[in-house]
Amino acid sequence: MARRKRDYYAVLGVERSATEGDIKRAFRELARRHHPDVNPADGGEAFREINEAYAVLSDRDARARYDRWGHADDPGGLSAVVDAAQDLIDDLFRRRRTKQRGRDVRYTLEITFEEAAFGTSKTITIPAGETATRDFTLVVAPGTKDGETRKLRGEGEPGRGGAAAGDLHVNIRVAEHAQFRRDGVDVHSDHTITFTQAALGAVIDLPTLDGPVKMRIPDGTQPGRVFRIRGRGIPQAAGKNAPRGDHLVHVQLEVPTELTPRQRELLEELARISGETDHPANEPPKKRLLDRVRSLLDE
Repeated sequence: MARRKRDYYAVLGVERSATEGDIKRAFRELARRHHPDVNPADGGEAFREINEAYAVLSDRDARARYDRWGHADDPGGLSAVVDAAQDLIDDLFRRRRTKQRGRDVRYTLEITFEEAAFGTSKTITIPAGETATRDFTLVVAPGTKDGETRKLRGEGEPGRGGAAAGDLHVNIRVAEHAQFRRDGVDVHSDHTITFTQAALGAVIDLPTLDGPVKMRIPDGTQPGRVFRIRGRGIPQAAGKNAPRGDHLVHVQLEVPTELTPRQRELLEELARISGETDHPANEPPKKRLLDRVRSLLDE
């Protein structure tokens, strides 16, 4: 008799009202704790159970179906009635059946932002029967997007009686990056500069997927300006010469929270030289330079 599956929410240790973030965090913690390399005692059974639960609960449609019907061995769900009828038919015709296709295997693979951009190879552990496991190397192509699913025919559990093996479905999740955001083949990032750098111009070190590069900030740069560094985005194919997207830098200005007496003196002198404090009597006075800078940066 097949072992009854546990409730997927109980497997991950979350409530049914858990958010996608709650489910993701629970999966990461349990996957690290029960990975076969760390905890080989159960032959990877707990790890397979965790992956199966996450594959369903992390997919909105699959989760909705599960919440409504449960899984195959849920005695309260419609699927249980269907499976019971199928078991009766199987018992009646067991002697006439000699082949059974292997079950499909679902696996969730999490990779970094850089691995998704440039491609990588990952070794994963998947079931190879009811108790056995095997290692499988998956090649992740450059430019892979979050949520992509790879279907590998015949790489699931083996069939019985000479029947074909099941398929392996790998759901790829790309971890968020602390600095970079992706938009198609382009990468976006924010970079904060000082008022002096914006006014006088500067050369800054800018983080990119390829490491830091030098970027020139022209004098008079305004807050919110976007600079484009061509060819530093997401590769569109493998190889050094493959076309790539661009890196777009959104410039923000840093507002000083405290000024030394000397700094204030110099800015006030600049305000006087610029005519910020000298106005005709019939015109309303303009804001002082510091107030205008702060107002500009708050926009």
